Amino acid sequence: MTSRGQFITFEGGEGVGKSTQITRAADRLKARGLDVMVTREPGGTPMAEAIRELLLAPRDEAVHEMTELLLVFAARAQHLHGRILPALAQGTWVLCDRFTDATFAYQGAGRGLSQQRIAALEQLVQEDVRPDHVIVLDAPVATGMARAARRGELDRFEQETVAFFERIRQCYLERARALPARYHLVDAGQALDDVSEDVYRILSQLLP
Repeated sequence: MTSRGQFITFEGGEGVGKSTQITRAADRLKARGLDVMVTREPGGTPMAEAIRELLLAPRDEAVHEMTELLLVFAARAQHLHGRILPALAQGTWVLCDRFTDATFAYQGAGRGLSQQRIAALEQLVQEDVRPDHVIVLDAPVATGMARAARRGELDRFEQETVAFFERIRQCYLERARALPARYHLVDAGQALDDVSEDVYRILSQLLP
């Protein structure tokens, strides 16, 4: 019987280097002989990627917070059942750029939506599925926003206020401190290679 793969998510605010670090981590795990799938949220399947475009595109129309929340979980349901769970069942390690912690941070702390409502949707969509481990890449908001600005045109979320991102950062830190066995905090303000080493040090402890 194939053993279930590890479900590991990478979290953090804008510009902390999640995409870079998740790619580097996947390459190193593959070099150790593991079957690894890299994916992202919102997104991960064609339908979920279409929802991602709806969520990120700047628009003149105001987007209601509940609309945003429901779209996030609609994409997550498609992603989870269409891609993540089948991969885990085959023994694949799934590295995901954001998952439900991002919803608690962005729509909860950032937008001010009820944590209880988010938790209810989490249970509805995911049942008992939670990441095995969460790597939280943390950097000062000013550092992350400066990096995000260098990437080019800002999306709808990246155009938010500094106060919005400060609330998000504090939410991530609080969640990491509450469950230190599952959450692993990494200083993303370091040099890129140092961050990668810290991430791999965490992942290497999970290797069979």
